[in-house]
Amino acid sequence: MTAEIGIIGGSGFYSLIEGARSESAASEYGSASDALSIGRMSGRDVAFLPRHGTMHTIPPHKVPYRANIDSMSKLGVERILATNAVGSLKEDYRPGELVLFDQFFNATNGRSDTFYDKDIVAHMSIAEPYCPELRSVAAEALDKLGYPYHKAGTVVVINGPRFSTKSESRFFARQGFETINMTQYPEVVLAREKGICYLGIGLVTDYDVGLEGTSIRPVTAEQVMKTFAENVEKAKRLVSELVPMIPKNRGCNCSRSMDGAIQTRK
Repeated sequence: MTAEIGIIGGSGFYSLIEGARSESAASEYGSASDALSIGRMSGRDVAFLPRHGTMHTIPPHKVPYRANIDSMSKLGVERILATNAVGSLKEDYRPGELVLFDQFFNATNGRSDTFYDKDIVAHMSIAEPYCPELRSVAAEALDKLGYPYHKAGTVVVINGPRFSTKSESRFFARQGFETINMTQYPEVVLAREKGICYLGIGLVTDYDVGLEGTSIRPVTAEQVMKTFAENVEKAKRLVSELVPMIPKNRGCNCSRSMDGAIQTRK
């Protein structure tokens, strides 16, 4: 079985796939988060993977990112659409809105974040981590749907599973970051190492530690899940609208991300 488009997100996306078949996903990097669900969506071959497992049993710092991306790559996936719950660090990035990430800042530690950590040394350029073509098409889809969204935004990725302290959150906000999340890194860079286009879609669920001088309180897990559940239909409708709009042939440079990156002589 093969697929051209991969979807990574919550289990609600199962319902979008026609004629879904389940295929176990394992690689030299271990087992993926769950079995891959492969089928059709709007006439395109797609593969879906729940990042935290079907029953949401895998915490952010334990997600098998390398196995997940490697499994997608082995299916022939060329584009990945990834949805993520994010906290807001700016007042104008409001809960319920969507964000098309253009940059990330990695504040995680201890995560396996490259496929090139044995016998081969590679230095990939990742100045522009998110596929510009997919971001442009996603913006068109969101304009059609009429959903409030942001065409760009930097997501700072923390290790989790705990949320931030007020001090940490203030620091991130002062750096100019718009949103905060626990799963964007290293997923996006691993996809690019495989030459896969990657679109990060953030669904704003909260204001992280709240906003000083207002009645907005620090985030709780209950609040995140409640807001995400209320707005997950937006993400599903966006993906449904987006998939048929994606050009058959890629017009970006994502497939050439590793050109010149490998430094080891053979």
